[in-house]
Amino acid sequence: MGEVRGGCCPPMDLFRSEAMQLVQLIIPIESAHVTVSYLGDLGFLQFKDLNSEKSPFQRTYAAQLKLGELEAELVEMNANNDKLQRTYNELIEYKLVLLKAGEFFSSALSSATAQQREIESHQVGEESLDTPLLADQEISTDSSKQVKLGFLTGLVPKEKSLAFERIIFRATRGNVFIRQSAIEVPVIDPISGEKIEKNVFVVFYSGERAKTKILKICEAFGANRYPFTEDLGKQNQIIDEVSGKVSELKTTIDAGLLHRSNLLQTIGDQFVQWNSLVRKEKSICHTLNMLSLDVTKKCLVAEGWSPVFASKQIQEALQRAAFDSSSQVGAIFQVLHTKESPPTYFRTNIFTTAFQEIVDAYGVARYQEANPGVYTIVTFPFLFAVMFGDWGHGICLLLTTLVFIIRENKLSGQKLGDITEMTFGGRYVILLMALFSIYTGLIYNEFFSVPFELFGHSAYACRDLSCRDATTDGLIKVGPTYPFGVDPVWHGTRSELPFLNSLKMKMSILLGVAQMNLGIILSFFNAVYFRNGLNIWFQFIPQMIFLNSLFGYLSLLIIVKWATGSQADLYHVMIYMFLSPTDELGENQLFAGQKMVQQVLLLLALVSVPWMLLPKPFLMKKQHEDRHLGQSYTPLQSTEESLQVEVNHDSHGHEEFEFSEVFVHQLIHTIEFVLGAVSNTASYLRLWALSLAHSELSSVFYEKVLLLAWGFNNVIILIVGIIIFIFATIGVLLVMETLSAFLHALRLHWVEFQNKFYEGDGYRFYPFSFALLSDEDE
Repeated sequence: MGEVRGGCCPPMDLFRSEAMQLVQLIIPIESAHVTVSYLGDLGFLQFKDLNSEKSPFQRTYAAQLKLGELEAELVEMNANNDKLQRTYNELIEYKLVLLKAGEFFSSALSSATAQQREIESHQVGEESLDTPLLADQEISTDSSKQVKLGFLTGLVPKEKSLAFERIIFRATRGNVFIRQSAIEVPVIDPISGEKIEKNVFVVFYSGERAKTKILKICEAFGANRYPFTEDLGKQNQIIDEVSGKVSELKTTIDAGLLHRSNLLQTIGDQFVQWNSLVRKEKSICHTLNMLSLDVTKKCLVAEGWSPVFASKQIQEALQRAAFDSSSQVGAIFQVLHTKESPPTYFRTNIFTTAFQEIVDAYGVARYQEANPGVYTIVTFPFLFAVMFGDWGHGICLLLTTLVFIIRENKLSGQKLGDITEMTFGGRYVILLMALFSIYTGLIYNEFFSVPFELFGHSAYACRDLSCRDATTDGLIKVGPTYPFGVDPVWHGTRSELPFLNSLKMKMSILLGVAQMNLGIILSFFNAVYFRNGLNIWFQFIPQMIFLNSLFGYLSLLIIVKWATGSQADLYHVMIYMFLSPTDELGENQLFAGQKMVQQVLLLLALVSVPWMLLPKPFLMKKQHEDRHLGQSYTPLQSTEESLQVEVNHDSHGHEEFEFSEVFVHQLIHTIEFVLGAVSNTASYLRLWALSLAHSELSSVFYEKVLLLAWGFNNVIILIVGIIIFIFATIGVLLVMETLSAFLHALRLHWVEFQNKFYEGDGYRFYPFSFALLSDEDE
């Protein structure tokens, strides 16, 4: 990993993250924008924020990104349209007031004229109570006694009209005359812009005090007031003028809406391109704000992390930016030496990304520690398949994921739902899960819980024709051993469950011990890579001894028992290995010298515990003292080598060495491993439990739904039974059981496997890249 590998895209190495370096760029002001743009196209540099103490408004490029003239034009058009629309709505209301109030006054005048004629005909000398308010002035012979009435006209919301009239009446103590008339069609209120049913009102009053009260009430009720004249001639003239203005405004508004529609159409046609450009420019300005302005104010200083292999590409991008921006001075690229922990960067492809995400969901790998993602590609779908072993269900999963894979180019550009998007993202994980499930299903010989003689005939036959007592003793071997997987004759017999329980339980222990050993071996490669001899001698070796002295030995006994056909009780062997190591094994002995082997293994397991606990803290203390006495000076190293040495898995990052803290940490680690060796091995028994549950559920649905419906000899019942069987299979076995097995496999990797070697306390490499903008939310 130390050397720089040539080529644009060197071979992917998932076992350890890419070698990283901290670089500094000194960029001239005139070429800064182009340089950052080219680095965004390249996508191999993670900028550090050198202005973290500044607020967003204090940064240099905070106001650089402005929207164009189209926005200003659109805002102005909207404002003008709102004004025109409000004026138009006011004129519509004014026209309605003129028409309705005109009817009031015309009716009052007609009534007054009729009553005047009646009075004159009867020669009545004084006014009656029915004399109208708008009676002609000639009625009263004494002009000094005339009362001049004022009036207000307007519109009030229909739902408030009764309360409006009542409050005016009370406020003026009844010294008003109110007339209202409903408008047949709802009108658009000029202020709120909403359609409201309204009434036209006319209020006659006497005196300024009454007028002031009425005006305040109108304002409180949202009643829009409009001027009105008593002169019939002027009324008609005003109505004509208002109608003309309404027509003109309607034409103007329609023209404005058409223009705005054309402008929006133009924007819509270019929106995707402009949106991409704006996002790109916004990201460039955001990145420029992370750069430090030099004291001369002629250049910007940038710092960031980049992969070592990308150095040449970054330098080429800097040269190209200087040339394209016609800058007289090129950008300076230099590598910085630092003790900071670099980010973790794995170059994954479309297939490996989902598996790496499974690991990263637990924690991002520490810089260049062994990555469990490499092994997860195989072990995760395989452990899932051990719990989901049915090649019929596996085929269903395979067909489902093939739909996503075949249509991935189309689906990758679409917005999918949360569940669908998650399934689509893990389509290659599900593909391997399906393929491994078909494989383990063939081993279990289960197709929707039904066995088939795919690879030959069964090796067993019944002793009698009825097969009523078909047990292990009731079957006789009549042919060669079934070549692949479980013999189909075991399914449906009374010995099926004890046989498969024993097989799957022991198989789970073998798989668990193998995977835990792999985890401890990976801790050895970490120790070698980081040149940590203490972890090799006082962690890897005693852990291997302890685990394999107990559970490695149990795995060996399982294999020997399978190979020899022994009837030894392995529970008895393991329990009395601890309780009575000197007792004779008797019928539980599987091989010669087993008693001596068990005593030696037990002694090694007991010795390995203090081996893990005691020497390492004292040796770490001695190393620390020697380092401070100047006895461990080393030559200067390259950037990459220094980074690799400094990122030590056991360095606590403190200058002061606290022996008590280190000792307690080692004590906790030792206890955790010793207890975990037992609990983790037991945890792998979930492979057996989930596999058994899946098989039994599948058998129940087949026998109690499908076969039961078949036995009625009724087409309708059969169809109903098939529908229930399909929905039960999809809902329970293909959805719930898949999710259950997935989560259990996830737990086995995160806890039982990764805790042996994986720190997972790193942070991910997030380069400045335009290709990643589409994945980010605004």
